[in-house]
Amino acid sequence: MINFVLGGARSGKSAYAESVANTSGCELIYIATASAGDSEMSERIKKHKERRGVNWQTIEEEIDISAIIQQQETSNQKLILVDCLTLWLSNLLHYNLDIGEETQKLLCALKKTTAEIILVSNEVGQGIIPDNVLARKFVDEAGILHQKIAAISDNVIFVTAGIPTKIKG
Repeated sequence: MINFVLGGARSGKSAYAESVANTSGCELIYIATASAGDSEMSERIKKHKERRGVNWQTIEEEIDISAIIQQQETSNQKLILVDCLTLWLSNLLHYNLDIGEETQKLLCALKKTTAEIILVSNEVGQGIIPDNVLARKFVDEAGILHQKIAAISDNVIFVTAGIPTKIKG
């Protein structure tokens, strides 16, 4: 089962995804794609960890999330929450990696796993068109990634103001 949770910044998407995971009865694995590049991001990461509590195994991985998912695929008693795909995409851009290739690896891992999956991502394409090349590339790549993830997901949920709305499934 693949669940895709989208929303804007501070929409409540991560809290929603974690609440769904906490009721699953599964072993909980959190793949964190963020890195603490500054004190503000360190504080965000700290608050996320505190909110999750001790029931989660946290794996910090900026790039190769498909490998982590593949390592966990032997058990359907696991739930893997990836938070978040837009930070992962930022990391791919930062390190100048092949986004298409990495996306394909992720899609293959998601299709093969027996673990329940929750993917969290920021919907960034609903605002104005950015004024610079890198930002436009990011918005374009996020939109393409989201379409591919949504296509293979069993459920797609959009969170606005803390309220989840099911748009697929």
